[in-house]
Amino acid sequence: MKKYLIITYGCQMNENDSEKISGMVEELGYSRTEDEKDADLIIMNTCSVRENANNRFFGNLGNFKKLKKKKPDLILAVCGCMMQEGHIVKKIKEKYSFVDIVFGTHNISSLPSLLEECDAKRKLIVEVLEDSDKLAEGLPVHRQFKHKAFVSIMKGCNNFCSYCIVPYTRGRERSREYQNILSEVRELANDGVKEVTLLGQNVNSYGKNLDDPVPFAKLLKMVSEVEGIERVRFMTSHPKDLSDELIEVIRDNPKICRHIHLPMQSGSSRILKLMNRHYDKDTYIKLVKKIRREIPDVAITTDIIVGFPTETEEDFLDTLDVYKKCEFDTAFTFIYSKREGTKAAVMDGQIDEKTVKDRFDRLLKLHDEIVLKQNKKYLNREVDILIDGKSKTNDNVLTGRTSSFKLVNFTGKGETGDIVKVKITDVHTFHLSGEVIE
Repeated sequence: MKKYLIITYGCQMNENDSEKISGMVEELGYSRTEDEKDADLIIMNTCSVRENANNRFFGNLGNFKKLKKKKPDLILAVCGCMMQEGHIVKKIKEKYSFVDIVFGTHNISSLPSLLEECDAKRKLIVEVLEDSDKLAEGLPVHRQFKHKAFVSIMKGCNNFCSYCIVPYTRGRERSREYQNILSEVRELANDGVKEVTLLGQNVNSYGKNLDDPVPFAKLLKMVSEVEGIERVRFMTSHPKDLSDELIEVIRDNPKICRHIHLPMQSGSSRILKLMNRHYDKDTYIKLVKKIRREIPDVAITTDIIVGFPTETEEDFLDTLDVYKKCEFDTAFTFIYSKREGTKAAVMDGQIDEKTVKDRFDRLLKLHDEIVLKQNKKYLNREVDILIDGKSKTNDNVLTGRTSSFKLVNFTGKGETGDIVKVKITDVHTFHLSGEVIE
């Protein structure tokens, strides 16, 4: 039997795409391997959001040149967001001629036919569509877990934040019909899945392009009512259009997880305007306070970019100020990464590396202090944990997540996919510790 290896960079959307790619490849008779030397097909699903991911991809791609010489029949396919950038495809054609297939984000369903064409021709095949109104339904999926699953509800983004390449690589917003989403969730529930995560670049925009628009709050409620589903998560919500209705649906439905990821990006109103985020510092703080008032047990997480062009010390202090006032449960912090083709890439006032690193270190220090403070609220509390499996470092310890997405390592009895009651006995910056209550 032929074997395939898939390497995934980037976000949950990419992970979900890789699950679909894996499903299609397995229907062709391939079995999965994690050893590149055993692979007859290697697929690299790329991310273009930050330069670091680009560099990792090209570094790994270069390493496969020797493998291709040893195994000339090996098929090497590259796909994902980076392939939607013309200069990247040009670079692959010129410097990585050992690649066999290049395809983009809009036509992953074409992979079986591309593999067939590759077997026949054995020359570089490039099929990258600029955009597509169609969303492929019914693709086979090889899911990473049996007890939880990603469900894509939409593709693309219309926001065009000035630093972000996603609208150019994923295209404009296209929503799936809610009936198809509910059908997929019901099938997952029948297969034993207990937790689904609804995915979209901005889930608040869900349904706007449909002939019969359905607000995201209504979709979320319908998904939570599917029998057998115990938990519903979603990401990501844009602060500019998170509705009161959505807050109320989360508040009133215990199946919807007590976690909202609300990317702030900067605490400076001036920088937010340059970023094209459509809200300011005060609006963001008021929204967080409203959410916490309505859903007291909610965990709010965020994204923050440090070193955006023209960012001053005063701008950065605004970011620290918002962090202190909002007391995020955690933050995904990034140094600004210039992306070719975005408005921010050609802005004057790019910040020097030393200044950015100093600010980044100060942000991380505050982050660790506040995250630990938030985690201490869980000490001696009893929480429900969905078990993800054994700890990677200790087979005697189980690991899972609270409804609020806190990572908990704990001792006691339980199987993957069980929801168990755990008492929190210790807290740390990046996880909690506990024991199952018998």
